[in-house]
Amino acid sequence: MQKQGLYNPAFEHDSCGVAFVADIHGRASRRIISNALEALCRMEHRGAAGAEKTTGDGAGILLQIPDALYRADTDFDLPEPGHYATGIAFLPRARMAMLDAQKEIARIATEEGATVLGWREVRVDPRGIGDMAAEAMPSFSQLFLTVPGTSGTDLDRIMFFIRKRCERELGTTGD
Repeated sequence: MQKQGLYNPAFEHDSCGVAFVADIHGRASRRIISNALEALCRMEHRGAAGAEKTTGDGAGILLQIPDALYRADTDFDLPEPGHYATGIAFLPRARMAMLDAQKEIARIATEEGATVLGWREVRVDPRGIGDMAAEAMPSFSQLFLTVPGTSGTDLDRIMFFIRKRCERELGTTGD
C-alpha cells in the first residue's frame, strides 16, 4: 500500500487492537453484537495483562443505546430515544461513599442544566477475574440524564461537559 489521502501505511500499526462491526444501512441487530463479541475475543493478545493473567486493563464494545432494554429494566420514565443520555459511573464500593458520589454527580449535572432521571445498578459477574482486579473493582452504576428540549449534538455537548467536570472535580474512584 502507498500513501493516499489521509492514509499513510507508516501508521498501519496505530489501529492494532481495534475492530469495527456495523451494518452499512444503520440497522440494529443481535448479529452485530455477536460479531463484535467474536472480534473482541480474537483480540485477547491486546489485553494488557499484569503479572496475574486474569487481571488486565479491560476491553469491551461500544453500541447504541438499547432503548427497549432500558425501558424494561428501569423504574423511572425515559424520554423518547435520542432525548436522554446514559453512562456508566465507576463509584466507590462503600455504600455511603457511593451515595455521596452520586449526589455530587447529580449536583454537577444540575449545574450544567441536565436533569437526573435515575440510576440503574449494573449487574456484574466477577467470576473469573483475578484477585488484583477484584480488589480494585469499583461499584458500577448507570446514570440516565436528560436536558429538556435538547437532543443530538447539543445533548452530546452538554454530556461531555458534565463528564469532564465530574472527572476534574470528583477524580477517580477508590475505597
